[in-house]
Amino acid sequence: MRKILFTFFIFSTLQVGAQTLVNRDPFISGMVQEVSADSLEAYVRKLASFNSRHTLNRDAENGMLAAQAWVLGKFESFATQSGGRMTAIIDEFTIPADGRRIQEDSPAANVMATLKGTDPNDDRIFIVSGHMDSRNKDVMDADNPAPGANDDGSGTALVIELARVMASREFPATIIFVAFTGEEQGLKGATYLSDKIKEEGKNLIAVLNNDIVGNSESSGTLIKDNLKMRIFSETIPVAETERMAAIRRYSGSDNDSPSRQLARYIKETGERYVDQMEVKLIYRPDRFLRGGDQTAFARNGFTAVRMSEMNENFYYQHENVRVEDGIQYGDLPEFMDFEYLRKISAVNLSSLANLALSAGIPEEVRIDVRGLSNFSKLVWQAPKTGKVKGYYVLMRETSSPMWEKKFFTTETEISLPYSKDNYFFAVQSVSELGGESLAVFPSPLTR
Repeated sequence: MRKILFTFFIFSTLQVGAQTLVNRDPFISGMVQEVSADSLEAYVRKLASFNSRHTLNRDAENGMLAAQAWVLGKFESFATQSGGRMTAIIDEFTIPADGRRIQEDSPAANVMATLKGTDPNDDRIFIVSGHMDSRNKDVMDADNPAPGANDDGSGTALVIELARVMASREFPATIIFVAFTGEEQGLKGATYLSDKIKEEGKNLIAVLNNDIVGNSESSGTLIKDNLKMRIFSETIPVAETERMAAIRRYSGSDNDSPSRQLARYIKETGERYVDQMEVKLIYRPDRFLRGGDQTAFARNGFTAVRMSEMNENFYYQHENVRVEDGIQYGDLPEFMDFEYLRKISAVNLSSLANLALSAGIPEEVRIDVRGLSNFSKLVWQAPKTGKVKGYYVLMRETSSPMWEKKFFTTETEISLPYSKDNYFFAVQSVSELGGESLAVFPSPLTR
């Protein structure tokens, strides 16, 4: 009989929303419990109190410059609890004129806090982001009131709150908390940072972008639901090479891009730690006619997803504050659900913390297709960074959106009594700290 190299397996039915059998880590659970709806509300109300956070607004007293200084001050206050590991900056840059939403070269800046990893041999970076710029119906209106409470004060508040909770904790990998500017003018701040990271050759593993995450009631259909959120992820990578495309076609992995693996990871981890929240996987890069800062990173080949509320209210997005035909328009704090924002923030925190506690991904993950067999053999190499206690080999039916079985092994190969023709597989490392890495879909081993 063939040797089957695994210690035990865990079966989970995440595709129907049941909780995984993997235990909650008390370290992560403790942080999740600290996320505060009251803190998030205070951040959003302060952000909305600035007259306009339009990218081209240069008001240092009550506009974008004042808002950036306030966010920087919050980051710096949290940094005092970090033992010197957190630093914060306003990263200034110039947006070149594009003849559309930037008529002339314009100064801009992202506000960033960096929580440096504790492992000097771990160069991995994880980003959580939102955009702090706001807009009215006229995207070029830089002067009139534009509170931007939900779009995207909610995402910015989430980033601030995660920085507050995580600053005093230690993680092997580095976490960057970013409040972008220029999103409404064409993803300018995200493009600047993505290009900078690529040019510097930094090891950016994943971007968790949050845009419009604080409202639980829809316009038109009048749905009220704070039990669901969405993750948008690209199917075929924008930066896919010809070789990557050939492997994808051969292995049938159209639904297994790195961003899809990240989305699945967030769903599994978020639902593990956050009660009364279902994470819905949306199989497209973003909404129709809209976009988000994650796209700027995807264009450069980085793994990035967008988190968003389940039901949007379009009376409050990209609208001037006014009452018309008895309807209040405008992106005001009173239309937000801060308990809902707390839960989405907790989904981000649990996923980000688990990633930052993980070891690197398994290297050279392959599935043996050199012969006909009803067994599936996978082989891989240890991660380049971090200490591992073992690996999960994941399995699902080809029609399933989520991984359905997990096989744990301390080896770097496994042979399973399931046909490779009928299932998809992936491998993730498990660190000594208990963090699971992102899953790696195997490439075919043909010779």
